[in-house]
Amino acid sequence: MATEQELSDFLQSVERRAFKQAVFAVRDDDAALDIVQDAMIKLAEKYGDKPAAELPLLFQRILQNTTHDWFRRQKVRNTWVSHLSSLRGNNDMNDNDILEALEAEAGDDNQESSADHVSRAQILQAIDEEIQRLPARQREAFIMRYWEEMDVAETAALMGCSEGSVKTHCSRATHALAHALRARGITL
Repeated sequence: MATEQELSDFLQSVERRAFKQAVFAVRDDDAALDIVQDAMIKLAEKYGDKPAAELPLLFQRILQNTTHDWFRRQKVRNTWVSHLSSLRGNNDMNDNDILEALEAEAGDDNQESSADHVSRAQILQAIDEEIQRLPARQREAFIMRYWEEMDVAETAALMGCSEGSVKTHCSRATHALAHALRARGITL
């Protein structure tokens, strides 16, 4: 059984990665923050009594389900908004903003030249943009395998597909990212 401190430490350790994963999925910082908070609350309320070793997989599944729920709600909401907007006439509609690049974590910026800092920020932004362009399943597999550092079996279990499908999604995502970044003149 996980203690309160273990649960707190776990949630603190996954907070930033979960936020980034949610941002990649929904492309909205505020919605991503809500999703992560909801997932953390659900984990604490419903699974806080589970062993600490089970928390990472449980949290990933809860985060995925919460993200899927958000998309379902958006679909219903957008259906009603589109029906209601046709009654109002042609007014300026607010489009969703494209995912803004997240600021780099505070580090030793003093030792880095401003040109290097700008170059690194531009490369990170380009990578973020290309990850967003991946199809949903490829992006999901890529983030779990390479961002969350899950193995193939864990990723397959969370995605509800076979290990072969995970490998295929990851391979396609990696090739698509490499091709897109090379087209932008970025080699890593």
